[in-house]
This record gives sequence, C-alpha cells and structure tokens, in this order.
Amino acid sequence: MKTYHPKKDEVQQKWWLINAEGRILGRLATEIAVLLRGKNKPQFAPNTDVGDFVVVVNAEKVKVTGNKLEDKMYYHHSQYPGGLKEKKLREMLDSKPEEVIRKAVWGMIPKNKLGRALIKKLKVYRGSEHPHQAQNPEEYKF
Repeated sequence: MKTYHPKKDEVQQKWWLINAEGRILGRLATEIAVLLRGKNKPQFAPNTDVGDFVVVVNAEKVKVTGNKLEDKMYYHHSQYPGGLKEKKLREMLDSKPEEVIRKAVWGMIPKNKLGRALIKKLKVYRGSEHPHQAQNPEEYKF
C-alpha cells in the first residue's frame, strides 16, 4: 500500500462565490479558510495547495456578535517611534471592509509560504459586482 500525495497538475481548482451579506464574520472566515486550504476535498494534504479560489461579495454587510464593533481593534505600526496606529472594527468596516475579511481569514491559515500563496486566491469585494464572471464561480451553500 502506497501513500498518496497530490500533484500540482492533478488538483482540480474550482471558483466559489460567497455572499457575505448577513453572515457572521468569524464563521464566514472559517468556511473560507477551509475552502482555500482544500480541507473539504478527499485529496487534502497539509503541505500542498489543493484548495480552491474564493470570491467574496458584499463584504460591507458582514455581521459581528456582541460589542465587537466598538471593542475589537486593528493595529499597525508605521515603524517610527510612537507610530502604533489603531482602528476600531466599525471604522474598518466603513473604510476597508475587504481588509476585515482578509485579516480574519489570514488568522486561520498557516503563516508561511503556503499561507501566502493561499491568501492570494481570496478575492474580496465591497459590493455585489466582481470581475471574475469568466471563471464561472459556483455559489457556495452554507
């Protein structure tokens, strides 16, 4: 009995379309991470990119539970002394809702070369329009 390891040319990558309207942020991000990694496929291997492409629309209409709109903070540093910047989740949803979903998914995939390749297969858009009609994305049912 030999161990099966998926090859790059054997993997069939699909395009999924996910509507984020009314979805809870964390639960949405876990489903996206599973699709990106390919954990829903029988030929999953943790060290190989067997996942699919994911297109997320209506990113600004995502929901959160509790007081996260006011309590959850996003931080970044300008690399200058005293340059720590912070934004609340409400401000991020108003200015860059795409980044909110992207950062939530990034927290659920590996932080290595494979993870950087996976996050490039995530396409997030603010409204309901997206430029990936040619790929015929299939709507994902939760």
